[in-house]
Amino acid sequence: MQRRSGGYRAEAPPGGGPDPRRVRLVALAGVVVVVLALPLAVASAGPVGDDGSPSARGAADDDRPPSPGPRRSPLPLGLGLATAARCGPELSSPDGVEAQTCVLTQGEETWARTYYRNATGEALSSALTLMGPGGRAVQMNCAMDAEDDPGACETPREHTAGDPGAYSAVAEFARSAEGPLLLRSGSNSGRR
Repeated sequence: MQRRSGGYRAEAPPGGGPDPRRVRLVALAGVVVVVLALPLAVASAGPVGDDGSPSARGAADDDRPPSPGPRRSPLPLGLGLATAARCGPELSSPDGVEAQTCVLTQGEETWARTYYRNATGEALSSALTLMGPGGRAVQMNCAMDAEDDPGACETPREHTAGDPGAYSAVAEFARSAEGPLLLRSGSNSGRR
């Protein structure tokens, strides 16, 4: 900037391009918007299993009784700003299944959630497995309607044992429990 009598005058950046300060400011504002919108986007799918139906309850692989049902929170769908999410990539199969699988930690609880969309035109089954330290595993079986609406499936919340980073989750989607695998989505990496 050069000082002129009565004020400052902004100089055009060299090369006539956009002002780098303005570009940085716009980029920073975009990052802030994404950070603020992420918890709302994650919460928009909401927990599956609130209705208590057998297809939404699932079963634990180890001999422990299942965790109590979901708890209500004043925050949207129980996800607050203190919820840590480690998600794998968004994947899609040629058959029309899309999914992203996450491990969520809030306070001293950890659970897995997979977000999906079933565009196959037929009902599918999915198995979501949360794997923790010491070989602990919890599996949830979820039925997916034939409608092309986004949905979610999650395991019961478990008391976090050890480092939350030691947990991982995998969701597998098939036409039936015995049918061929259509898509496998993981919290750490995606494989088909």
